[in-house]
Amino acid sequence: MIGAVTRDEITEEIVLARLSKGLTWQQLADAIGRPVVWTTSALLGQHPIPPEQGKVLVEMLGLDPTVVPVLAAVPMRGGLPTAVPTDPTIYRFYEALQVYGPALKELIHEQFGDGIMSAINFSVDIAKKSHPAGDRVVVTFDGKFLPYDWTAAVD
Repeated sequence: MIGAVTRDEITEEIVLARLSKGLTWQQLADAIGRPVVWTTSALLGQHPIPPEQGKVLVEMLGLDPTVVPVLAAVPMRGGLPTAVPTDPTIYRFYEALQVYGPALKELIHEQFGDGIMSAINFSVDIAKKSHPAGDRVVVTFDGKFLPYDWTAAVD
């Protein structure tokens, strides 16, 4: 690589290198001992990758080692190209939260109190489950409950 490259350009290189080398996201995750969803998200630019793990991934993917510090930098998280996702897979998550989000919010408040589920102290997992009507996608969000602390606002 010559000159500075953007995180988006590195992400594109990662995707192309993974495909050309026939590597799975799981193989990359196993190589650094991290969960597959986290590793995939990190390689797609959503989490900083510690330099030692970045070096392993860069070597596996055959990328220039100069990208390791960029991979280790805190990224700009979130942000899809459109306000409403247009990719069908991502849109279904959006749709599911539109339909079930208010119910989940009510149940969180009923069972835990006034607060939110953390997306920082958080893990996510995906699994495939066999079903007679067709394989099922099982997504598990595991976030710490963070109660609102209204007394701190008064001090």
